[in-house]
Amino acid sequence: MEKGNFVDYIRVFCRSGKGGAGSAHFARTKFNPMAGPDGGDGGRGGHIILRGSAQLWTLLHLRYYKNVLAEDGQGGYKNNSSGHDGEDIIIEVPLGTIARDEETGEVEAEVLEDGQEIIWMKGGRGGLGNTNFKSSTNQAPEYAQPGEMGSEGWKYLELKLLADVGLVGFPNAGKSTLLSVVSAAKPKIANYAFTTLIPQLGMVPYRDNKSFCMADLPGIIEGAAEGKGLGHRFLRHIERNSVLLFLIPADSPDHSKEFHILLNELEEYNPELLHKKIIIAISKSDMLDDELKTEIEKTLPPGVPHIFISSVMMQGINELKDMLWEALTVE
Repeated sequence: MEKGNFVDYIRVFCRSGKGGAGSAHFARTKFNPMAGPDGGDGGRGGHIILRGSAQLWTLLHLRYYKNVLAEDGQGGYKNNSSGHDGEDIIIEVPLGTIARDEETGEVEAEVLEDGQEIIWMKGGRGGLGNTNFKSSTNQAPEYAQPGEMGSEGWKYLELKLLADVGLVGFPNAGKSTLLSVVSAAKPKIANYAFTTLIPQLGMVPYRDNKSFCMADLPGIIEGAAEGKGLGHRFLRHIERNSVLLFLIPADSPDHSKEFHILLNELEEYNPELLHKKIIIAISKSDMLDDELKTEIEKTLPPGVPHIFISSVMMQGINELKDMLWEALTVE
């Protein structure tokens, strides 16, 4: 998905370097014109390496980086001198990036830590020079190994945001407003559906200088798991969240139905998402009195923690932070 400066999906052609050929050279000196084999080994082809960077949150910098071609290794030299290795290519990616092969769909690498380096595509090995094949019965081998080919193919880089808490809800449920009051993030807020078109991240300050990361994801609609609306593009980001905060507006005609529709979309996409910790927050609750809150509570699923909040009036916000922190820290 590409929108503005947020890019979470890139297709690139990658080729690691070919190994250099070994040398089949023979030494010739002034006093010994047949001094024997002295061919050096070929250099290794360049690797393609992924490196995690906590300073990045999008694959935007790779948008026009469509061909990643590592350098070939140099051939071996005389005097048993090995060729230089091909220069490695290091691709910096945000944390949470997954590398896939286009043809097989197989996950080849997953970058989760800052500074983590993974050799994504190895360069070909350099060939052995003829010195390596000298023996008592073959003192003048006239052959050397060619270098190994590198690997190549079309690949995908896919970003799944690393956030502690993911906001789940229908469009216009109040997710962006909540993120704007609990963090320094400034998502677009308006009174119409699909105001949020790209994921937004915010660091939520907590007591004793602690903090946690919250992600506001574009609203899910019924059928998102089959590709309807915008939710299908962003459901994969939810896979990284430790806690899912379901936001259901107080003026919803059926709070229980809305919760189960959202839950069903997550299950359709990936049943493992239901194993995450879930909290329900009834947003825009400043319009409710105690009697209405009691009626809504009766319809909510038992066993799932819930809270009534109002981001505009700052009602229940500190209590919500306590609930989220406890969910994140208690096994």
